[in-house]
Amino acid sequence: MKILVLYGPNLNMLGKRDVSQYGTVTLDAINEMLKDIAQKESIDLVFFQSNHEGVLIDFLQKYSKNASGILINPGALTHYGYSLRDALTDTKLPIVEVHLSNILEREAFRKTDVLDRIVLERFMGKREKSYIDGLAKLIKHIKNQKSNSKNTK
Repeated sequence: MKILVLYGPNLNMLGKRDVSQYGTVTLDAINEMLKDIAQKESIDLVFFQSNHEGVLIDFLQKYSKNASGILINPGALTHYGYSLRDALTDTKLPIVEVHLSNILEREAFRKTDVLDRIVLERFMGKREKSYIDGLAKLIKHIKNQKSNSKNTK
């Protein structure tokens, strides 16, 4: 099983940007936490970060055909990334959205989430634990899908 882990704009700056919102943990540290979980489950993770929406879309179009699911923190693209939303929908893969901060308790513009209806679940406001919980949800969902497809054959 392979899961794509995508990060949108500015997430490469974790640990350096507003620590009151995002904490001090770096993107590399989050990746290591996720790798530890995935290794125990015999799952391959493919990590990708870009500050450009089109580059994220290119990545999805190239790599989603060999994946079982997507864990994504779209960053600010959450609020306006309709072309990213379309690309995610086109993959037909289960998607879990994560955010370090609680976007619903921040500025008014952050209350809009263009991914809202296409994700299995959204985890937010627990900093790096949002990623851990999100990955656990996605793994469980994918395993249940595989189990159910075996039972219907």
